[in-house]
Amino acid sequence: MARSALLNVMVQAALKAGKSLSRDFGEVQNLQVSVKGPSDFVSQADLKAEKIVYDELMKARPTYGFLGEESQEEKGTDGSHRWIVDPLDGTTNFLHGIPQFAVSIALERNGEIVAGVIFNPATDELFTAEKGGGAFLNDRRIRVAARRVLSDCVIGSGVPHLGRGNHGKFLVELRHVMGEVAGVRRFGAAALDLAYVAAGRLDGFWEVDLSPWDIAAGLILIREAGGFTSSMSGGTDIFDHRSVVAGNELIHKQLLEVVNRPIPSR
Repeated sequence: MARSALLNVMVQAALKAGKSLSRDFGEVQNLQVSVKGPSDFVSQADLKAEKIVYDELMKARPTYGFLGEESQEEKGTDGSHRWIVDPLDGTTNFLHGIPQFAVSIALERNGEIVAGVIFNPATDELFTAEKGGGAFLNDRRIRVAARRVLSDCVIGSGVPHLGRGNHGKFLVELRHVMGEVAGVRRFGAAALDLAYVAAGRLDGFWEVDLSPWDIAAGLILIREAGGFTSSMSGGTDIFDHRSVVAGNELIHKQLLEVVNRPIPSR
């Protein structure tokens, strides 16, 4: 595949940050058995990875804005471009030595995501997409799955945890989805979940209470792989609504209907 100069910059930033995370992930295994645990160490690994990404991106395009999970937003002098970065998506997995985490980088132009990179250094899987150029996994073209009915599908989601989200509402959504599908999966890294939808590994995905850096790169991956994305309300206001529903055209529509079924009255 031919990559643009900007996508090459994004890929190199993700690979460099991923190399740093790989080294730190090896240390996490040793820290698991300590009384203090690896929490402080992982926080530093996260910050270090974001600095690597920031330095690489801003060296190439110093006028672009920057929105990262671990730092204050920078507006930039360009005005029309913004990097959206999660240096370590799947922090809890990383913290527990589970190799399901990623560096996620997206480029937004005039409010539209036009390029995305998601890299899992533990598996050496690099997902890339540019507007109009298709979606790829390690330079191999990927497409969303072609299943047509929910009963054949495996659907991903994010489960709200301690102190986050509406647990009761999620349990209702989950009950509705479980009754319609072949399986539900929760892998713990939204960026990779969306990449898996793009690659046809998951047939669909839904989650609420998300930030732009969780999903920006995944959105263009799915769209360039032939899929559909929306907020839980069915609109394009994904960042504002802080929610996403994704799948191929038919599964997206069916999943959207199921997760929005009203809570049954007693």
